[in-house]
Amino acid sequence: MGNTHPSHPEHKLKPKNYKKPYTCDGCKEHGIGKRYRCEPCNYDLHKACMFTSTTPTKSHDLFGKSTFKFYEQHPGKSNNRKIYCNACGKRVKGFVYHCPKTDKNLHPCCSNLEDKLEIERVKFRLRKTESKCSWCDQIKDGLSKIKGWSYVSECGKHNIHVYCFMEMRVERWKDGTANDNDCSALKNLDLRSIQGHLNRNLGRGKKYMRIGKIFLKTIILLGDPTIGLATVLLELLL
Repeated sequence: MGNTHPSHPEHKLKPKNYKKPYTCDGCKEHGIGKRYRCEPCNYDLHKACMFTSTTPTKSHDLFGKSTFKFYEQHPGKSNNRKIYCNACGKRVKGFVYHCPKTDKNLHPCCSNLEDKLEIERVKFRLRKTESKCSWCDQIKDGLSKIKGWSYVSECGKHNIHVYCFMEMRVERWKDGTANDNDCSALKNLDLRSIQGHLNRNLGRGKKYMRIGKIFLKTIILLGDPTIGLATVLLELLL
């Protein structure tokens, strides 16, 4: 049982389900759990990347004016410009769905994101980002400056970037609570952990602002930045 893929025609790739994380050889993004794998070649593909040949073109409701075509490498990569996914804001390193007309890009996995999710009986819908994320407390991604997409609760209290959804999945793997199926990771999160993460980030931000003020005051009053640095180090230890 298995299928070949144009990117790896030598052998069939068979469906596997390991808890060990991997890097997809198609899109170059991380994965956990289910995959299509060639054992002799140590070659892995996400399910979404495995079946790109059967869906060479696709559309998405959130980008109604775009028609996406599959590319193993982004057509603009030769220009040495950085390409980002317009859903999650992460770099495009390999397989991609690209619309030449609107210049929009989607990772294969992002193009298959579920439109609806439910966490602790709270219903979420996939939307374009309009407000701050409950995980990172930002509207735009810090690296790409792309707003991207978010899962927004119907009650309006929770908003989670698709990018942060991916980061949560990695954190879940690190602490041993990741689900075997990486596509359902968000369903296994709890809202209290999301809010707790935000509170910790806000607390650290306030602390660093306080440290910065102390550092500047020390330099201004004493004219010695080394004393200011010692003060900062002391604050970080407290």
